[in-house]
Amino acid sequence: MNSESPINDHKLSREAGEFLIGNDLRITRLGFGAMRITGDGVWGQPADRPEAVRVLRRAVELGINFIDTADSYGPGVSEEIIAEALHPYPVGLVIATKAGFDRSGPNRWTENGKPAHIIAACEGSLRRLRVDQIDLYQLHRIDPKVSAEDQLGTLKDLQAQGKIKHIGLSEVSVQQIQHAQTIVPIVSVQNRYSIADRGSEAILEYCEKEKMGFIPWFPLAAGKMSGAASPLSRVATRLKATPSQVALAWLLGRSPVMLPIPGTSKVKHLEENVAAASLKMDASTLLELSDMALAS
Repeated sequence: MNSESPINDHKLSREAGEFLIGNDLRITRLGFGAMRITGDGVWGQPADRPEAVRVLRRAVELGINFIDTADSYGPGVSEEIIAEALHPYPVGLVIATKAGFDRSGPNRWTENGKPAHIIAACEGSLRRLRVDQIDLYQLHRIDPKVSAEDQLGTLKDLQAQGKIKHIGLSEVSVQQIQHAQTIVPIVSVQNRYSIADRGSEAILEYCEKEKMGFIPWFPLAAGKMSGAASPLSRVATRLKATPSQVALAWLLGRSPVMLPIPGTSKVKHLEENVAAASLKMDASTLLELSDMALAS
């Protein structure tokens, strides 16, 4: 993306590490998920839109240069606020968005992978984000009602037209990724994953082998592991950190392809999340946390 000024991301880059999406988009491994800058049920305007704008601007100030959103967040609201807050975009800022859902109301999500829907969604995202090309365009779900070939073929066509640069998938199995790769290059996968939710372990391992970015959504789902007497809280106390910071630091230490995107609508919470990048854990602590997660 073009811009007037570069991001000062050296500190966060050193602490969180970096990753190359598609071998040409260099990002800091700790990004920002922009789902929470909308209203309740991921519907409508946020309760405090000026604060949402401040969150995005502060994220960039802190060195985050990877923002993940979707046309269905709002719908449209998250993308509009990103453009309001950050356009013209800083050099090096990578914005990923998604298509594949219809929204009929708060907390209502209906898969729609019809080619016409994907094309219209892409055009809408380009317009709202005020860009000519989307850096990373992700299929929010592979709609079982539509052939995968049609859905992925549509993304391939949009890529050939220059409207999207790279293609990613969300909530997929290893087999689905492998099939998609026979149709179009895939550079990232976004599945639910956290210290307490390890159901996508095989997908993460596949991404490591293929050098794909793995974007864990719901990365702070510590749940029962974050109570005052929990093992996670005990480690946090020992490290003088919060359980959420420990959970994020564990993700960063878990794999070099891991790209956590914790989201928030509050600047204070954002700053707490970013501080997790400087939390250093030795191999024994990482293993301790891994073992407690698997045992929980």
